[in-house]
Amino acid sequence: MVSNIKSKYAANELNLNKAKFKHNIIALAIWSTALLTVSLPLMMLWTIGVEGFPQLSLQFLLTEPTHAGRSGGILPMLISTLWILCICLVTVVPIGLGCALYLSECVTADSTIGRIVGLSLDVLSGVPSIVFGLFGYAVFAIQLGLGFSILSGGLSLACMVLPLFIRTTEQALRACPTAYRRAAEALDLSLFAFVARILLPSAASNIAIAFIISTGRALAETAVLIFTAGYVTRIPSHWSDSGRALSVHIYDLSMNVPGGQPNAAATAVVLMLLIIVINLVAHRLSKRWQLLE
Repeated sequence: MVSNIKSKYAANELNLNKAKFKHNIIALAIWSTALLTVSLPLMMLWTIGVEGFPQLSLQFLLTEPTHAGRSGGILPMLISTLWILCICLVTVVPIGLGCALYLSECVTADSTIGRIVGLSLDVLSGVPSIVFGLFGYAVFAIQLGLGFSILSGGLSLACMVLPLFIRTTEQALRACPTAYRRAAEALDLSLFAFVARILLPSAASNIAIAFIISTGRALAETAVLIFTAGYVTRIPSHWSDSGRALSVHIYDLSMNVPGGQPNAAATAVVLMLLIIVINLVAHRLSKRWQLLE
């Protein structure tokens, strides 16, 4: 009897040790993955920052490039980038939000229209950016007569970013708790009142994430803008003028200009800081929207 109890105790102790060992292995794998995920962007920031930060100055931000970009600043590229981004977002946000609201509130995910539209958006999200660049060049620059311009670049970026924004925003809207929808039905709220007063404020933080992801992709694209916005380094005075974006400038300095790597790294730092500022502003606005509602 005593030997049976001891054997059972030993077996339980062995099973407990095995469970602890498995738990430790899983915890080690999770922590290793988390540290690797954090270390990679930190390594990238460190590599770019070591070479780029010494080049940064107010003069670098407020002057035009000279000697093919080896010296001087990035003022024309910064202005062109902001113009292109504004045109892109002004196009994407209303169209994308409207389409996402239609998909989440007017059709079901398993309906024929929902499946067709969802499949189309997924396919478009995976199309390489160079294809959108060629499409923008053929449609906006050639057929519509916009040429190499800020407007062509912004609209081409909008075509590329729109599927991603719609899909992400749709998931944010569908994540709204069912209880909110039932409460709105019980109160006999109109669809407009439900969307404006309940749905959008509750999904504001996730919509901000969709906005941030879309903005980050738009700012990072190069191939689309080479074919549509142009390559010149002068300050655009109108949306019909050609302009070089920051990402295109980084590519050109790194690949085509001997001795341009220091200014390319500094431009990359500015681009990353711009993305961080936009992220913080978007999060702040989404929080204020929730508080106001």
